[in-house]
Amino acid sequence: FIVQTGQREGVSLETIPLEIAVEDQKTPIYGFTLEQISRFDERTKLPFNALGTLAMSRNVDDANSADTQFFWLLKNNDMTPSGTNLLDGRFAVFGYTTENADALYNFKVGDVIESVKIVKGMENFESPAKE
Repeated sequence: FIVQTGQREGVSLETIPLEIAVEDQKTPIYGFTLEQISRFDERTKLPFNALGTLAMSRNVDDANSADTQFFWLLKNNDMTPSGTNLLDGRFAVFGYTTENADALYNFKVGDVIESVKIVKGMENFESPAKE
């Protein structure tokens, strides 16, 4: 139900805190899933609602354990019913595949992603501070 990628094995990296943006709230929620703070019934601004939804991978026992791994959702109606699902508020969605999403079904272990293009929202990215 997902295609997951990124470099994790044997690499020590700083982790990224979970960030969930909720409808009708100006500031995101950091460090907790919506379930952990009893807000599981609220709608997220970037929901898991389509083939190719792109989100940060993390250890399910640690909301703040994301690093370089991310995953694409391969739409599964049992896991992502219209209106609500089991993923919203638990993982940080940061984008959607806008073209050729069906190609995600063809990924195999060892495949390499050669390029990605951000088509909207670049103004929301922040460069890490240089030491």
